[in-house]
Parts: sequence; structure tokens; C-alpha cells
Amino acid sequence: MFGKGETFGFLHSTFEAFESFLFVPNRVTRKGAHVRDANDLKRVMTVVIVALIPALLFGIWNTGYQHFLSTGSNPGFIMICWYGFLKVMPLVIVSYVVGLGIEFASAQIRGHEVNEGYLVTGMLIPLIMPPDVPLWMLALSVAFAVIVGKEVFGGTGMNIWNPALLARAFLFFAYPSHMSGSTVWVAGMTKGNGVVDGFSGATPLADAAAGLDIPSVGQLVIGTIPGSIGETSVIAILLGAAILLFTGTASWKIMFSCVAGALALGFLVNGVAVNPYMELPACYHLLLGGFAFGAVFMATDPVTAAQTETGKWIYGFLIGALTVCIRIFNPGYPEGMMLAILLMNTFAPLIDHYVVQASIRRRLKRLKHVNP
Repeated sequence: MFGKGETFGFLHSTFEAFESFLFVPNRVTRKGAHVRDANDLKRVMTVVIVALIPALLFGIWNTGYQHFLSTGSNPGFIMICWYGFLKVMPLVIVSYVVGLGIEFASAQIRGHEVNEGYLVTGMLIPLIMPPDVPLWMLALSVAFAVIVGKEVFGGTGMNIWNPALLARAFLFFAYPSHMSGSTVWVAGMTKGNGVVDGFSGATPLADAAAGLDIPSVGQLVIGTIPGSIGETSVIAILLGAAILLFTGTASWKIMFSCVAGALALGFLVNGVAVNPYMELPACYHLLLGGFAFGAVFMATDPVTAAQTETGKWIYGFLIGALTVCIRIFNPGYPEGMMLAILLMNTFAPLIDHYVVQASIRRRLKRLKHVNP
């Protein structure tokens, strides 16, 4: 009944999307250059979602923990998780409803299949947002990211920039008061709600930029700090990285080179430090803000990252170095991972182009040497 020309043929794309999600499709590629494999886009997206679960679960707990910490109360583990669940799950639901709604509408209008690419984007967007972001702002940023950042380029696999980061960038520049300050990072932290004295709600990254004391390495690694929902716990992020690397879903070259680039510039500025932020030990840049989350889940996006093996090293190294550079030399924006990845998304095709051209020149030179 949902076939083309049938009663509900106009809903063919929608039916096909749900059928593909629930069952294993029996369709295979029949034209163009391709490699037959048991893996497909749906399985890749599923692996990434599984890798995001540790960060999501910790983010739910930490959202509740930071709220009750700000009020000086401790209702117990269950109530902390329940409060966090009530704050985080609406963000996840809005992200998927708005994003998938646009994806389905676009597929219906074009008569194309609905791709599974947004399954991951829909989870990434809430995890890189503050827990107190208004739902209507989240919906607006999701719509911008999907329409302007993805659909206008042709959909999944054709976008230039990471859609999740575009959503965050849109919210940051359109509504900066809801992406900065000391109140947006702790759910329910508004004037008159009984916030205890001495609790600022500012992120450690903002404190570092202001030259203030920051939490210990242990707190930064565990993630019991204010921040975006899924970006605070380095342990949870590393668990996700292990899943991605074990399954071969993400590039270890990009992850490793991101760390190398941040450490290289971090050590360099430590040697010429002229302000407290430049004196911050280089390793702290790996633990602060969204660096770990960005290096594992954002920079490794196979669509927007460099494709050549050499290009991946260059791409990741520049992301890490630019992140530290933006943090240190732009006091108005202490977090630099988002802008660094979006900038390198723009230059990734250029990096690949020069890597390929260099390879061609080396081969031609070798050929002339063998056959003068």
C-alpha cells in the first residue's frame, strides 16, 4: 500500500525509513563503484549512539548533581538522576522530533530515501548544549543545522560542516546570553532559588580564562563540574572512544593528532607565558571544556573530516593547535574546540587536495627516475 502508485504511495519515503530502521534491508548497491560489505550506514550510526551512552548517562546524573549542589542539598542518587532525566530527556526528544521531522519532510518532497545520518546528530546536539537551554531555542538551532547545514547541500554525506556544531554555533552567536555566564551551566540556577553562598556555576574553562582557581585533575577527569551535558566527564568520553576504536568506526589518527596539536601549542605558550591562562599546564587543555568530546565524536566525523590518511594527521593536529590558540588569545570566547573543528571542516577538502597532489608528484618523480 505504500509502494509508488499505491494508495499511500506519497508516504513511501516515510514507510521505507521505518522499515529500514526496524528490519535489515535486502537491498544492495547495483551501480557505481562500491564494495560489498555487511556493514551499512544504519549499523555505523548505531555504534556511535552506543558509544555516546556513557556520556549521556553521566550527563543526566551530573545535571542533577550540579543542581542539588548549588542548593546545598543531597536527596540521594535516585532523586539526583531523576532530576537530571527530567532536564535532559526533553532536550533529546525536541532534538529528534524537530530534526527527524525536517529530514522526513525533505525526503518526501524530494522523493528520496530517509538517511540514518541524523540518528547520531540528534543525540550529539543535546550533549553539547547547556542543561538550561530553552527548548524553543534548541528547536530553532536544530532546524538551522539541518536545513542550512545539511539539506541545502544534498543531505547525509554531502554536508561541509558538522551539523551538531552548527547548531551550537547558531545558538552561541544568536543567543549568547544562553551559552555563556555562570547560570546556564547549572539547571535551575536562577536568582531566588536558594543557591548557596560560594557556588558560582561557572565552568572551569571560564575560571581558567579569568585566572581563577580550577578544580583538581581528578574532578576534571571524573566530570563533577558545570558544563555542557555530555562534555564534562573525560572517563565517559574515553569509554565511548574505546568503542569507536574497537569497532573501527572512528579514526585514531585524528584523535591522537588532536591531542598532539593541543599539547604542542600548549607547551609552546607555557614557555612564553605572559598571562595566567598561558601559564596553565598544557595537559589541562585536554581536560577542560569540550576538547575531549570534540576530539572523539566531532573531529572524527567521516563526512566533514579529511579523507586521506596523511590528511587526517594534519587535520587533527591543526584542530588541537587552533583550539588552544583560540582559548588563549580570545578572552571573550574561552572555549575554542567548536570554532576550530568548523574551521578545519572548511579546509579539509583543501588538505586532501594537496596531499593527493603531493602523492602524484612523488609518483611521477619516481617514475621518471626509473624510466629516464
